[in-house]
Amino acid sequence: MQDHRALLVSLFDAAVEAANPEHCLRPFLPEVPRGRTIVVGAGKGSAQLARALERIWPGKLEGAVVTRYGYAAACDHIEVLEASHPIPDAAGLRASERLLSLVQGLTPDDLVIALVCGGGSALLPAPSAGLDLADEIALNEALLHSGAPISAMNAIRKQFSRIKGGRLAVAAHPAKVVTLVVSDIPGDDPALVSSGPTIPSSATLRDAIAMIDRYKIDLPEKLLRYLDSADSAPKTDDSVFEGHSVHVVASAKVSLEAAAAAAAQAGVRAAILSDSLEGEAREAGAFHGAITREIESNGRPFERPVVLLSGGETTVTVSGKGKGGRNTEFLLSLALNIQNTQGVHALAADTDGIDGSEDNAGAFVDSTTIDRMLSAHIRAEDFLMNNDAWSAFSAVSDLFVCGPTGTNVNDFRAILIT
Repeated sequence: MQDHRALLVSLFDAAVEAANPEHCLRPFLPEVPRGRTIVVGAGKGSAQLARALERIWPGKLEGAVVTRYGYAAACDHIEVLEASHPIPDAAGLRASERLLSLVQGLTPDDLVIALVCGGGSALLPAPSAGLDLADEIALNEALLHSGAPISAMNAIRKQFSRIKGGRLAVAAHPAKVVTLVVSDIPGDDPALVSSGPTIPSSATLRDAIAMIDRYKIDLPEKLLRYLDSADSAPKTDDSVFEGHSVHVVASAKVSLEAAAAAAAQAGVRAAILSDSLEGEAREAGAFHGAITREIESNGRPFERPVVLLSGGETTVTVSGKGKGGRNTEFLLSLALNIQNTQGVHALAADTDGIDGSEDNAGAFVDSTTIDRMLSAHIRAEDFLMNNDAWSAFSAVSDLFVCGPTGTNVNDFRAILIT
């Protein structure tokens, strides 16, 4: 079992290394401007991006980025701020104000480099006029419990913010803005990563209202009333964005390809199912389980040995009161669906190092997981219904803890069938 787990961890490590900030940023650096270079950024890997940029940038720079508590990295010229994730707090509010203040009074000779990666939506609370931090907290809580895809959640968030949806770039006008994005969004639309603080939105206010209805998102009455008079986020054809550029410097696609190459070096064929999987985590687990059983029993659509790789971001519609995240929920469902198989081992983890609100990135599963849980008096079906996958895996010591990775290209899933 340990050898199989070591192989799975090596594939995870290869995926994370492919999103190494210093390697990713270098090909996309703009020219040094005649004026100032201001760095702004947000996300769970933004401090590592800032540190890497300091090492490779040939000129002077200054600025600030905001990351999750415990995710900071030492920088010489760029201020690193910390705030709460996934629920915003007052520190995030101060960080948003700091970033907005940094881009005030710039000229056409100045350059703003925006370092954007997953997690910035919660780290940059900046409620629109008439709203406050409590309203943005309520908004995030409603979205996180809704089961809506991340693309819909971020399109909605933009309608309630003074910094998201391109508004930070508007504040920096007339300076040129170059946005470097580490994508954690299925499909890699950079405008959706961290709700696009420097990228104009393609989603209108009407689109956001339709998404609230479609996913039955239970927003407080105050927020619903606000939408009656809200202004849409800036559009892509706004002249303020002329001359700006956006580059996706790392993504799940690149990371999964790196993991597949690492598997090949280890002598195992890899099949990438998708780099943009969405939907309910438990349903995705059942689907992956069905494919796994077909391979294990009938040798199709792939012959064993093979490792199935997938990325993207599933969701969890929270109805229970347990602890966990989308990767452990996926895995608990997968475990139930491979209970009677032989030679199956799996790892699913968030590439930023944290799945949900605990300290684990994900967990391991194998053909014996459910039996071992039963021996520990854990009935997996009950824990799954209570959204308590973390407790189930903790009871059998199968949590995967790696600590913050310094990047975030969404979820990584690997199922090895020997």
